[in-house]
Amino acid sequence: MTERSPAARPLPSRKPCLTAVLRMAGLRPTRQRVALAELLFGGPHRHVSAEQLHGEAAEARVNVSLATIYNTLHQFHEAGLLREVAIDASRSYFDTDTSDHHHFFVEDEQRMIDIPAEAVTFKSLPKAPAGMEVSHVDVVIRVRKAPV
Repeated sequence: MTERSPAARPLPSRKPCLTAVLRMAGLRPTRQRVALAELLFGGPHRHVSAEQLHGEAAEARVNVSLATIYNTLHQFHEAGLLREVAIDASRSYFDTDTSDHHHFFVEDEQRMIDIPAEAVTFKSLPKAPAGMEVSHVDVVIRVRKAPV
């Protein structure tokens, strides 16, 4: 009988935990949703586009269309599991960190970097329209490499 080294042991699956999270968020834990949730939430907080997640799913042999990726990301966002950060009319990133914070968008690299909420201050905000209240303020600061 041979002893398996700790490195050879498979990592425990997070599927039961993610299944419960999806159910608590009001989402049916389909095979595709659970597989995408494992890709999204299986590591540290990050920012991902639908196209990036589609590539990761293909590498992980998760057979899912880009349309399903978009639908799932929007469902996760609506359920409060992700935060959507719109860069422009045609590009959004989905942030696994739903806490209050802001972002740098590195234009040259098409990536986002978190800015702590307390690092951005406002002297004042405009008054919300009648019958409405401000729910959240998103600041995206676009940066690029400075010329040498």
